[in-house]
Amino acid sequence: MTVLPEKRLCNVNARTRRDFLKVAATGAALALPGCFRAEEKAATPPQPAPQPVSQPVPKPATTPAGGPKPTVWMGPSAYDGGKCFRALFEHPDEWKQTRSVIDVLCYTDLNLKKQFTDDELRAWLPKLQEWGVKLGMEVGAVKPWGTTGEKTFNIERPLWERVERLGGVIHAIALDEPLCCARKEIHQTDDYAVRETAAYIALVRKNYPRVLIGDIEPYPFIPYADQVAWIEALEKRLAEIGVRGLDFYRLDVNWAEFVVFDRGTWPEVKKLERFCRGHKLPFSLIYWASGYPAMQKRGLADDSTWYVAVMQQGYDYLLAQGAPDQFVIESWVSGPEHTLPETGEFTFTRSVLDFVRKFVKRG
Repeated sequence: MTVLPEKRLCNVNARTRRDFLKVAATGAALALPGCFRAEEKAATPPQPAPQPVSQPVPKPATTPAGGPKPTVWMGPSAYDGGKCFRALFEHPDEWKQTRSVIDVLCYTDLNLKKQFTDDELRAWLPKLQEWGVKLGMEVGAVKPWGTTGEKTFNIERPLWERVERLGGVIHAIALDEPLCCARKEIHQTDDYAVRETAAYIALVRKNYPRVLIGDIEPYPFIPYADQVAWIEALEKRLAEIGVRGLDFYRLDVNWAEFVVFDRGTWPEVKKLERFCRGHKLPFSLIYWASGYPAMQKRGLADDSTWYVAVMQQGYDYLLAQGAPDQFVIESWVSGPEHTLPETGEFTFTRSVLDFVRKFVKRG
C-alpha cells in the first residue's frame, strides 16, 4: 500500500525529524540574511528546526467572519529554463485537482519573456481562462536595472503587452521587494523607495487600471516596525498623489532566521497580519522551503525536502493562529525537481494540493 506523503510526514519519529531539520539550519548559518528574492537568481537562505508534528494542531484558521474567502496562488520554480511552468501546459491532465483548488498561477514577467516563445505562450495563456485560473506576475518597481519607478515601468511594459497580445489576462502584479532593494542593492533611503515605488504604482494604475497591485517585502530582514512604517508611508504617498493604495501586502519570510539567528517569530508575523487587516489591506504569505539550498549543499535535498518544509511552515503559522488572505505556495529554489503528476509523491503540484486540503478553509 502506498503511504501518502502527508501521512509519511506525520509518521516520522519526532526526534529524528527535528534533528534532520536542525542539520539544515546549521548548514545555512553562513547564508546572508535579507533581500534574497530576485528574478535572476535563486535564494540561499537557511532552514530552521520546526515544531515537532506530535504537538496538537488547531483547525485551519479563516479570515474574519464576513470577509472574503482566502485565495491560493501557485508559483512553480523557474529553474532549468522554466521546465516546471512548461510541464503544466504540456500535461494538463496531470494536475486537474490542483487547478480546482488554486485561484492564481504566478510567474515573473522577466522569465515569461526569457524562457518561452510567442508560439508557446499563444497556445498556453488562453488555457488559463478556460481553466478558471488567473495570471499573476512578479515584477520590479525599484531594481538595480531600473532605479526609478518610471524606468522600471518602461522596461516592463513591453513584456506585459506581449503577454496580453498572446492571449493572457493579467490579474495581479506583486512588486519584488522595492524597500529591500533600495536598502540592500542600490543603497538608497526609505524615502527614496517610497517615492519611486509610488511613482511606479501610479503608472500601473494609469495604464492597467484593472490590475491588482501588491508589494512583497522580506521578513525578518525588514523588521516588523519597519514593515509597518513602510506600509503607512507608501499608502500616505499614494493618497497624496491621488492614486489608489495597495490591493495586498505579501510577506516573504525567511523562517530559518527564527532559529539560526534568533531573529523574528511567527507571532510577530501574525501581528503584521492583524495590522494589515486593521487597515483593510489583505495579507498575503509565501510558503516555501526556506532551507532547501543549505540541504542541497549537504547532499540532503530531494523532492521530499520541499514537501516537508512547506507543510511544516503551514503547521507553524497555524499554531500562531495565522490566517492569511492569500496563501502563496511558491518556489524560486531549484526544487522540487518534479512538478507532475499531482498523484506522485512529493511533486510540486502534490505539495500544493495537500497543503490546500490541510490548511486552507474555504467555507
